[in-house]
Amino acid sequence: MLCGMMGRKNKAGTPVYINVYDLMPINRYAYWFGLGFYHSGVQVYGVEYAFGGSDSSKPGVVKLEPKHFQGLQVRKSVLIGRTEMSEEECQKFIKTLAREYPGNSYNIIFRNCNHFANDTCKRLTKKSIPGWVNRLARLNFLYACLLPDGWNEIPPRPAVAAAALTPSRT
Repeated sequence: MLCGMMGRKNKAGTPVYINVYDLMPINRYAYWFGLGFYHSGVQVYGVEYAFGGSDSSKPGVVKLEPKHFQGLQVRKSVLIGRTEMSEEECQKFIKTLAREYPGNSYNIIFRNCNHFANDTCKRLTKKSIPGWVNRLARLNFLYACLLPDGWNEIPPRPAVAAAALTPSRT
């Protein structure tokens, strides 16, 4: 019986985690009120993927060792669900998804690392990340007047994503 199980693929799928990092010391207190400033990355098959901003139109998604993002403290690692994708399928999926997230499309309010993590988790597991992770971005209307110019503007859609939505004429 045990030998027969060894060759079978795990029917439950592969776990998908979100690793949530504290960006500010105030999170120590804000977390208990369901708030805080967080960075997040998606961990699957022993690799973490995260989105960050740059001036480049190249993908802003990076691949890193799990729970090691720029020396930040991990607040919590949360099991979001499981994916049925193989490791190879998952890598291909992330590479394709990364094209939808160029570095120059990053916006701290409307298109940040937590948006990427949520999008990735939904597509891998059909489940969203916990609401507290990106709650402050969703509540930006409370503090929008305190943000520097440009931070509260909706970024333009990436050309790759927009092109994918345009029907081809063949």
